[in-house]
Amino acid sequence: MFAGQGSGIMLATYDDPGNSTASQRLRPGTLRRILAYAKPHSRESVLLVLLTVLDSLIIVSTPLLLKEIIDVGILEKNTTVLTVISLVVAGLALLDAGLQLAQSWYSGRISQGVSYDLRVQAFTHVQRQPLAFFTRTQTGSLVSRLNTDVVGAQHALGTLLGSLSSVFTLVLVLGSMFYLSWLVSLVALVILPVFMIPGALVGRRLTRYSREQMQMNAEMGATIGERFNVAGAMLSKLFGRPREEARLFAERAEKVRKVGITWMVLSRLTVIIMTLLAAVVTALVYGLGGAMVVDGTFQVGTLVALAALLARLYGPITQLSSIQGEAHTAMVSFDRIFELLDLKPLITERENATDLPAPDDGAAPEITFDGVSFRYPKASEVSLASLESNALPADERAQESPEVLRDISFTAPSGKLTALVGPSGVGKTTATHLVSRLYDPSAGSVRIAGQDLRDVTLDSLRRTVGVVSQDAHLFHDTIRNNLEYARPGATEEELIEACRAAQIWDTISALPSGLDTVAGDRGYRLSGGEKQRLALARLLLKAPSIVVLDEATAHLDSESEAAVQRALKTALRGRTSVVIAHRLSTIREADQILVFDEGGIRERGTHEELLAAGGLYAELYHTQFARQAVNGSGPAPDEPGAAEERRPQETAPQMMPGGMVFFDGSGPDDGGGAPGGGVWHTNGPGPGGR
Repeated sequence: MFAGQGSGIMLATYDDPGNSTASQRLRPGTLRRILAYAKPHSRESVLLVLLTVLDSLIIVSTPLLLKEIIDVGILEKNTTVLTVISLVVAGLALLDAGLQLAQSWYSGRISQGVSYDLRVQAFTHVQRQPLAFFTRTQTGSLVSRLNTDVVGAQHALGTLLGSLSSVFTLVLVLGSMFYLSWLVSLVALVILPVFMIPGALVGRRLTRYSREQMQMNAEMGATIGERFNVAGAMLSKLFGRPREEARLFAERAEKVRKVGITWMVLSRLTVIIMTLLAAVVTALVYGLGGAMVVDGTFQVGTLVALAALLARLYGPITQLSSIQGEAHTAMVSFDRIFELLDLKPLITERENATDLPAPDDGAAPEITFDGVSFRYPKASEVSLASLESNALPADERAQESPEVLRDISFTAPSGKLTALVGPSGVGKTTATHLVSRLYDPSAGSVRIAGQDLRDVTLDSLRRTVGVVSQDAHLFHDTIRNNLEYARPGATEEELIEACRAAQIWDTISALPSGLDTVAGDRGYRLSGGEKQRLALARLLLKAPSIVVLDEATAHLDSESEAAVQRALKTALRGRTSVVIAHRLSTIREADQILVFDEGGIRERGTHEELLAAGGLYAELYHTQFARQAVNGSGPAPDEPGAAEERRPQETAPQMMPGGMVFFDGSGPDDGGGAPGGGVWHTNGPGPGGR
């Protein structure tokens, strides 16, 4: 069983928000955690507040100066006052522009700083997650969480910081208005509560739609990521699915469009209503104030100042109400990031962990499995439902999976080759994952050089253990950078030496750009054999004392396999090696062969001992050679072991896609590929059956 198995409920769509991760409420303490991220930027925050106060004073002083220009300068025809105050207003306008620019700079520093801290912390945290996390999680959803959500939080936080001036302006404007006319100010304040109602009504719905919009954008991003890598694009083309893929993408984009329209209408509704109310109240103020001017209660300049202050009153109120939508968006974005940060990694390093000996300190260490049992962790322990396209229900996510390994014990001797063989799905790869501590055993212990891996530092373990899998991964970068991933700063001579040892240098040197050739997405510009040999060169640069090979030659042609086998002799020399063998002919010289079956070790011994025992290994070996003989890919008669392999094939039947395959040793050699003058026959339906 592998960790990613299991599926359950689909994430609800736009039409069913009640059963969706999008309908989750904000978790308690979200605001407190946001403020904690702003704490390291307290100096910039203080300066921003000071600049905001100065800017608010200028905003309020300008209408009061306009009052003096009209009442004293214009009405009394005082050109000196008119000139001086006009120059002061112009100077304040210039100063206000500079203050707003400084506010934007400090606001940007704070919001960008918080987003930087969030993004780096989230990326580092995800790297610490176990392998099971990545087998369950959609890459596109994870990328959206670390990118789109962080950007959304950053934008909303910047807007919120920019709204600080609205708060100070609101207080100062109200004070100035009451100073000029308490009656007109009361009329304006009576309408003030009406402005708060739209924000309160739509705020909760904005939160729900914001979360749903983010979730759907993440799903759409996951679709793009899966279809636009090389493997996904090739699969779509080979199966003739571009139209279906376009239709699927259009359906998901349509859901995003619908939610986006609703969110936009709700976010704008508050602004529209408040703008309407502001226009109505302004008309009332002009009507009431105009009547008071006519009655001689105050002068025209006071009315103009009140109208200007009123505009500055409802402007901040409108902004603060619209900020409510921004605040909800920010809270949802932060909450989704905190949800990821709260997922505790299963593989952690103890405080008193010790280092394993460096790879070049003496002989290679031995590996010991002592009563090891293992089951893959629960879905709720390693992943988030919101990061999975098909998430299990909560009760099923908490269920334990069956045991994959049961009470296995063995020792891989120092500097020797231990091979793991057996049918598919019996726990071979899982056992190698325990050696590199991608997982921890459920029971028992895995030790290297006598030290339990849970007691050693992760860095020293990574230096000690090197792994090459059957699907070697290369970054979309140059061959040089892919190799230097194992040893940053390696010299040109070291790179070339490793490539020569891996039997790949002749191929690289023939390329126009040599080591600076771009490998392509996941190395798709290279053949399978070239990728495997580059992976071996990378392993040789790392120079670990323990090597784990997970079917490193499983899917190679004969020529590539031969080149990789030659490279392996160099890679494994003097190192403790654990090899999962797909082709049993490649591990005849192993010092120890462990035969896995149904989660345990069924047989152990050398190649000759296991063949003589006539158990599962002998059955697998004879069956595989029979298949190779049918395909014409068996060893030549003069190869080591060919004679011994020919004998069992004469009586060993093999089920093939075309039915039962058997060998008739009495027939003539028809040139069809059966060595020894026999004929292979098929019996049963299917291709080739007669």
